[in-house]
Amino acid sequence: MAGIAILKPRADILGKRSAIVNALKKLVPARCIVEDEAGRRAFETDALTAYKQMPLAVVLPTTTEEVSRVLSFCHLAGVRVVARGAGTSLCGGALPAEDAIVLGLSRMNRVLEVNLESRYIRVETGITNLGVSRSVAPTNFFYAPDPSSQLACTIGGNIAMNSGGAHCLKYGVTVNNVLGLKMVMMNGDIVELGGTHLDASGYDLLPLVIGSEGQMGIVTEATLRILRNAEGARPMMLGFDSSEAAGACVSAIIAQGIVPVAIEFMDKPAIKVCEEFAHAGYPLDVEALLIIEVEGSEAEIANLLGQIDRIAWDFAPKFVKRSESEAESAAIWKGRKAAFGAIGRISDYYCMDGVIPLSKLTQALSGIAEICAKHRLQVANIFHAGDGNLHPLILYNANDPDEKARAELAGEEILTLCVELGGCLTGEHGVGIEKRELMSTQFNDVDIAQQMRVKSVFDPDWLLNPGKVFPLKAQEAFLARVR
Repeated sequence: MAGIAILKPRADILGKRSAIVNALKKLVPARCIVEDEAGRRAFETDALTAYKQMPLAVVLPTTTEEVSRVLSFCHLAGVRVVARGAGTSLCGGALPAEDAIVLGLSRMNRVLEVNLESRYIRVETGITNLGVSRSVAPTNFFYAPDPSSQLACTIGGNIAMNSGGAHCLKYGVTVNNVLGLKMVMMNGDIVELGGTHLDASGYDLLPLVIGSEGQMGIVTEATLRILRNAEGARPMMLGFDSSEAAGACVSAIIAQGIVPVAIEFMDKPAIKVCEEFAHAGYPLDVEALLIIEVEGSEAEIANLLGQIDRIAWDFAPKFVKRSESEAESAAIWKGRKAAFGAIGRISDYYCMDGVIPLSKLTQALSGIAEICAKHRLQVANIFHAGDGNLHPLILYNANDPDEKARAELAGEEILTLCVELGGCLTGEHGVGIEKRELMSTQFNDVDIAQQMRVKSVFDPDWLLNPGKVFPLKAQEAFLARVR
């Protein structure tokens, strides 16, 4: 995993490190600056741990105004800035640059307003995803997007990567659940987008900013849509003798017009590891497992689960079980939510993130198996089957350079397969540095150039989150033309 080129630092900025740090100390309280080597090392990587770079300094502001002052200074001084939430990015999206400061928003984690009548919550973006739902849980409301890392990941990171989660099938991903944003531009200007209701006046720039991976500004506040809890919810599990049968069952359920809250997929290696961790009652004698959750009244739940049961029998399930209690439901989801950590107990892994049309699910699963077998690597498949968002976990030995290289090649081929099947490179993890050079497999030169022109409108000097998203040679050629 060491084949991705890193943006070269600028020697003139590195030489001014002391002066830059001293200037920052005049803009924010001293406790907000991390300048020592040990402190900076804590920010040298994100969840794509194969890559590490020590930042120039770290700033941990506590207000939007402090963020504005820091960005205004960096704009004038030509200092690059990498925004960071909890560092859970799996694509290197928060990897620092040596000549950049990391601007961490973890201390900006307050709930600013809750409006149950209009069904929104306004928060600072350093708050965790789970923290949002917990803050409104006593009032019987929740925030829908629920990534597996929701215990740690922040709303700012969710906005940057347009995160989804298990329940996005019914409720949508982050972009479908954000009403408004407060964002600081690279020159320090503070702008507000959207509002407190859907279809706010003015240009609809929210979908442009959400998912832009910190390339256009730093979002400090977000107004999120909250929903009232359903009357009830219940998952069921379906086990099959093949991944192909499970994939075909998913397509059949969706084709019948049934939209469950979630449809999650695990193959046999994942089932075994998650069951050993969570003791959720997962069947160990099947090749693939679907976790399907529906919600509504008891009558609605029974009706929907009955329909799904009848559809599933066309694909000869070997195991069928409906949750009979809240405790069983919690255990079923505990296993799924802890899947990545459970896999990490037995092996290093490279977590992929691609999307394919549901009609191509069986082809994708077969292709992933063939690719990993060719590279002599094992794979565990855990993903959001309902919307075709795949998360193959390629198992490898991080201490073996050859295995690391083979894992990276297998990952590239899997993502290329997703594009060839009519899908795309990323569903919710983002591009970062991981998929940066693969952008040309999905987009032609004109497409990429147009995207870079949009970035230039927001960040003319290309100081925000440098070296991410766009192929490095394309970046260099573009900047050479416009400067």
